[in-house]
Amino acid sequence: MDPTRIIELLSRLAFACASLVLMAMSFGLVIYGGVEVVTGLASSWADGGAALLSAIGYVVIAIAVFNVAKYFVEEEVIRYREMRNAAETRRSLTKFILTISIAVFIEGLVLVFRVSKENVMDILYPTALLITGIVIVVGLGVYQRLSADVEQKVGAKDTATAKATAKAR
Repeated sequence: MDPTRIIELLSRLAFACASLVLMAMSFGLVIYGGVEVVTGLASSWADGGAALLSAIGYVVIAIAVFNVAKYFVEEEVIRYREMRNAAETRRSLTKFILTISIAVFIEGLVLVFRVSKENVMDILYPTALLITGIVIVVGLGVYQRLSADVEQKVGAKDTATAKATAKAR
């Protein structure tokens, strides 16, 4: 068997295993958050509110982790190949970064609510997290703008290559 093919199969297997582990961990976080809410509500109403905020954080992180695992499965296991063109690369990366930025924003908001009830002097970290989310979104906007320019320049070439590949299959 060709060594390149062996490496490709091992790589796909590694990504598949890592994705399954990440998915299992994300489900574990959701379950943990649910158990924490039930436990908090069972002890007192005030503990239930704090447990709900914590559970939201766990679920948001779980969604982000699950999305990373899904991205690995889609891009590295199922469609194991280089991106076909600049537009496809941009769309794929945009979905991935948006998932991460949404998780950062929601976690920042959860922390703002938690800190505002406990110790307002600790607001620096949640604020920094929200600013980080803004920087991610602005960076994504810059990336979108620059990649749109590249797409226009190489779009015709990519379209011709994609059509030739489709005809060859």
